[in-house]
Amino acid sequence: MKIWRRDIGSARAIAIIASAFVISLLAITIVWQMPTSSLSYSDISTANNVAAVLKPIPPPITHIRTPDPLRAIYITACTASGKKSREKVLSIMADTEINALVIDIKDYSGTLAYASTSMQPNYGGGCRIYDLPQFIQELHEKGIYAIARITVFQDPVYAVRNPSVAVKNKDNTDIVWKDAKGLSYIDPGAPSYWDYIVKVGKEAYSIGFDELNFDYIRFPSDGDLSNVYYPWSAGKPKDEVIRSFFLYLREQLAVVNAPLSADLFGLTTSADGDLGIGQKLEDALAYFDYVSPMVYPSHFAYHFNDYPKPALKPYEVVKYSMDKAVRKALNASSTPSKLRPWLQAFDLGAVYSPAMVRAQIQATYDAGLNSYMLWNAGSVYNKEALSVIPAKAGI
Repeated sequence: MKIWRRDIGSARAIAIIASAFVISLLAITIVWQMPTSSLSYSDISTANNVAAVLKPIPPPITHIRTPDPLRAIYITACTASGKKSREKVLSIMADTEINALVIDIKDYSGTLAYASTSMQPNYGGGCRIYDLPQFIQELHEKGIYAIARITVFQDPVYAVRNPSVAVKNKDNTDIVWKDAKGLSYIDPGAPSYWDYIVKVGKEAYSIGFDELNFDYIRFPSDGDLSNVYYPWSAGKPKDEVIRSFFLYLREQLAVVNAPLSADLFGLTTSADGDLGIGQKLEDALAYFDYVSPMVYPSHFAYHFNDYPKPALKPYEVVKYSMDKAVRKALNASSTPSKLRPWLQAFDLGAVYSPAMVRAQIQATYDAGLNSYMLWNAGSVYNKEALSVIPAKAGI
């Protein structure tokens, strides 16, 4: 019995020694894998506290309802990225009728103006708006409706990185086609690119934008069009390709429940057919909440509607165009309230005075519409062209 007990005691001792050895070995391993620099508990605690303090707290994501009427101006990502430049814009908005701001988040170059969380690499080398969520929050606090402008099928950066979906030269399909300005396009029939645009739209809404606006939703319109090859749209009617894209956008973005708007050529208001670019006003009205024909008088050909130089007829061109657009909307069993034209606030064909800008706005009202958007590629606007509303001062 004594031998048995002694054996048990020895076994226990061996087990204890073995356990201690294993624990010691683990401790040595942990110490061995630690960084060579020594950290005390107080150091770690302090570092964690500093990180917690320095970590930016994103503003809560909110959205505001579409104003009625809507009066908007456009600014580039470069303008939105600088505090001084955007302060100039906000000062114009502070006491005028302007209640919405259209901001580039994907411009003609293909640059994304924000830090994308789902798309890598973040395409483009243009201007970035690093405090975009905070800027949108500031707009909302001032009662300003934020519209994200997304340039669609004109995308030189994406075309270079994904040549399989780019428009090609017909005489050499290994070469990406370029328009008269040296810019490349994506074939509007490429479904993988549709997915990319949907992702951009969803991210824009998640940042805080209230509306998603789509421009360049068309086939190329200038350059050597005789040497164009569409690898994904060949043999298909252009208007059907664009209409299919409209439907896809509507279906895929339904989950975010954001208002969608489309920018179209000004001639879609009065011309029959798709202008050779796939755009029809009636098609856009069927899939978008708002449609903005770009009825810039300077963009109409000489002698349009018997006007020798349309740029000198701001009221007449806009009134004629929007009257036609209203008629098309009614004939398509749509509502004219979806229409809100882009108006010219830049010098082309004429020096556009505040009176000429105001004439276009009045023409919009006289066509039975109450909303509009002003375009100036340099984000420069004259307050004298806008109605001043003293009650808005200090918002």
